[in-house]
Amino acid sequence: MWTRHLLGALLAFGAVNAFAGGYYGLAGAKGVPLEWLRGSPFSDYSIPSGILLVVVGGTFAIAATAVFRQSRLARVSAFAAGMVVLGWIGVQLAIIGHVSWMQPATVLTGLLVLVLAALLPAGHIRHDDRRRRSR
Repeated sequence: MWTRHLLGALLAFGAVNAFAGGYYGLAGAKGVPLEWLRGSPFSDYSIPSGILLVVVGGTFAIAATAVFRQSRLARVSAFAAGMVVLGWIGVQLAIIGHVSWMQPATVLTGLLVLVLAALLPAGHIRHDDRRRRSR
């Protein structure tokens, strides 16, 4: 099914992007102005980067794995990933405002993840999952 392949690829790409962005931020975020954090609860990018790496990247990686494995949790984990990234970018926009083309791209990605997740069959169980359950 093309939906599953597209959604899985989008989730995997999002996971890699979040892992890379989180790592970059934890490594010092060279070239990213600290002034963007003025008025926020953060004095540097370490906490937001840790959240990006672990929460956003982790959620996307788990969802991508579930989608590619055709797990019965694929749909719900993809919905969770979409909501997490939209929450992430919403908080980011509230704190620093619009500063990059990546922000609207992230919103569009999150919305696309939600749409594709909605197109997945609910509670889909692979054939070998059924076999395992019957043992």
